[in-house]
Amino acid sequence: MNIQQIFENNTDWVKQKLSLDSDYFDQLSKGQSPEILYIGCSDSRVTAEEMMGVGPGEAFIHRNIANMVPNTDLSSMSVIEYAVTHLKVNHVVVCGHYYCGGVKAAMQSADLGILNPWLRNIRDVYRLHAPELNGIKDEEERYKRLVELNVQEQCINVIKTAAVQKAYKDRPLTVHGWIFDIKTGKIIDLQIEFDKILSEIQEIYRLD
Repeated sequence: MNIQQIFENNTDWVKQKLSLDSDYFDQLSKGQSPEILYIGCSDSRVTAEEMMGVGPGEAFIHRNIANMVPNTDLSSMSVIEYAVTHLKVNHVVVCGHYYCGGVKAAMQSADLGILNPWLRNIRDVYRLHAPELNGIKDEEERYKRLVELNVQEQCINVIKTAAVQKAYKDRPLTVHGWIFDIKTGKIIDLQIEFDKILSEIQEIYRLD
């Protein structure tokens, strides 16, 4: 890609926006009040706003390798705290995608250097669900199922956070688990049972 082309694209984009609304950027500069926190994968094929059909100001976005929410990651913890406590989003979405390189890497017995501790979180998901996953003989289907289970576990990690537990007492905050199917372009709702999981988690992780 020619980097200069990006600046030309930006100029065209600004012109297009201003032709529709001369106050567009003035209004945008006044602040944000998104309804959704989207936690997704950094994969270049998965563009969050375009996929959801939302514009600037409508979704707060956090992306990393394999859409992880480890409690030791200051970045994801800070994003959740800011979005839930200060922006007061009402929906937190964890969105994985089929054919995720991070999940695929975690399924391999390979030393990947600095990526090892990050990928270990995904391997822990495999360990938690090993009987189910090992029972899937087709490798691609096992791979896709791990993508789904990883989203489920990251949703649980979101629900464990203090910000989400406290917000749930005051407003109808919900956590969603989605999969983006790259082959079809469709979003699949995994129907995460937020209320059930929250009640089970609070037996151990409850914060008064």
